[in-house]
Amino acid sequence: MDIYKNKVEKLEAEIRRLKSRNKFFVSAEIISFLAAAAFIVAVCAQSIGSIGLIIAFLLLAIYAFIRRIDSKNSETAEHYGNLRMVYEKEIAYHDGDFSHFDAGERYADPSHEFSFDMDIFGKESLYNRINRTITTGGSDFLAGELSDCRVRRLDDIRRRREAVNELAGRLELRADFLSFGQKETIDTEKINRALEQAKTISIPRFAGSSLALATAILVILGFYVSLILAIIGIAGANLPIWWGVIQFFVIFMAVSRPIKEITKVVGCVHAQLKSYIRLIETIAASGLEAEENKSIIAMLSSDESDALLSFKELKDIIDGLDRRANILGLFVFNILFLSDFFLVRRFLKWQDKYMPVIDRWIEAVNRFDAITSMATFRYNEPEATDAELVESDSLIYHAEGIYHPFLGKKAVANDFDIDDGNYYIVTGANMAGKSTFLRSIGINYILASNGMPVFARKLSASLFSLFSSMRTTDDLSHGISYFNAELLRLRQLAEYCRKNKHTLIILDEILKGTNSLDKLNGSRLFLQFISSLPVTGIIAIHDLELSQMEKENPDRFHNYCFEIELSEDVRYSYKITKGVARNQNATFLLKKFLSI
Repeated sequence: MDIYKNKVEKLEAEIRRLKSRNKFFVSAEIISFLAAAAFIVAVCAQSIGSIGLIIAFLLLAIYAFIRRIDSKNSETAEHYGNLRMVYEKEIAYHDGDFSHFDAGERYADPSHEFSFDMDIFGKESLYNRINRTITTGGSDFLAGELSDCRVRRLDDIRRRREAVNELAGRLELRADFLSFGQKETIDTEKINRALEQAKTISIPRFAGSSLALATAILVILGFYVSLILAIIGIAGANLPIWWGVIQFFVIFMAVSRPIKEITKVVGCVHAQLKSYIRLIETIAASGLEAEENKSIIAMLSSDESDALLSFKELKDIIDGLDRRANILGLFVFNILFLSDFFLVRRFLKWQDKYMPVIDRWIEAVNRFDAITSMATFRYNEPEATDAELVESDSLIYHAEGIYHPFLGKKAVANDFDIDDGNYYIVTGANMAGKSTFLRSIGINYILASNGMPVFARKLSASLFSLFSSMRTTDDLSHGISYFNAELLRLRQLAEYCRKNKHTLIILDEILKGTNSLDKLNGSRLFLQFISSLPVTGIIAIHDLELSQMEKENPDRFHNYCFEIELSEDVRYSYKITKGVARNQNATFLLKKFLSI
């Protein structure tokens, strides 16, 4: 918090300084432009000689120079403002306010193997806390990683963890990267569509020929020769003016159609594309050394295709389109440099050289965007630790001091071991901590398998599949009752376990939608069936009769509980211990409520 607040204070001081400079630049621009216009009018009225033309062009040059400095000053002030927003959002994060970050509700899927039960998506979810993505492609990539059901390779997880940890130590790099998407999330798909359309823009091939280039150079030289002749008195002062006017209209008519098409395609993502270019520049110049980070940089810059060079060229083209929006700029730059012709020529060459590899570059930016979010989460949670993941033919899960990441300092940590092929029946009163503990087991494994830190003093685990059933919902619009939805979920679980070796299942109350005796018999039948598969499980229950399965098969079924104390009030320890819960609180609390 101190680091973030200090950054905000320094940025605010810089922004005030830059804004005060901006007032001076605006005044200087107005004065130089009006003075240049006055000299041009005087030359045209022949009230002043050729020297007036020289002064006018010098004043225009001064105007252009001041405008450029002013533009850079404004860009810097805007960038600092965006950086301030990055740090302010992190201050809000530490205050428990996640509303500034995308919650990813669109990714929530009740039928997913675990993401719905583990609160991966939605308001105040894991995604909501981790996500800092500034591109829609990065958002999709991060959501895909957090909900990926594949058993990953250890080497891939190690590389991801190294990449996350390295980037976590580069606060200013991350803030700089994130600053380019603070005003508006960059729509990756929109950019991708625009670039795909750019492939189809038909530009006369003559524009890229040597003959066209030679003609353009001769035309520019002709203007400057006429200007020199007018200055030294050999020709009249009107010669360069008429040459410039005719030159402007000829070039404007010649390239107006391709310029219109380029503007139509690139213009729809104009502001976003400029931000995207800044992302490319930031990644390419990051100097990161972790293997996955280096591979992303390599994807963006190789001998065959350099994304940084490509997008810098595209940025120049976009800047050229920007200047066309200024009538004075359009007129002056076409007269002095034939800017529209060279704009079309540059786009044609860019189109031929770089379009085939755009998709690969977009994938690299998406991945870096997601890793930046993971790294920010790593930086923000220094008390979290790196998990120890091991290669094993059996399921291993050894946790010391594990707790749910959403609880923070108020969390009660627990030790717990899960052995391959074993089942852990967890009993306890309502609100005693059963469901939170089950989610702690699952969500920390999801973090570990993504190379992110876990909330435990120590966590050692092998790689396995995960399936949960904790939050089944009915669907009345499709005629699916709660009980039917439970059956469908259990069938999905059974089918998943048949296909996936070494699966950890996490269940919270099997068959809640039926009567007690039927629920008990059905739950027992299901556990007997599932134990015949290569599955390990943790099951929270209220039916204490199911704890008898430990007596029937003590090698595979084990009883654990969250006990409570009943006195004048209910005391919750939130500590898991061996055995079966003795105390329940529903009747106790109801009696207390009814007596008020």
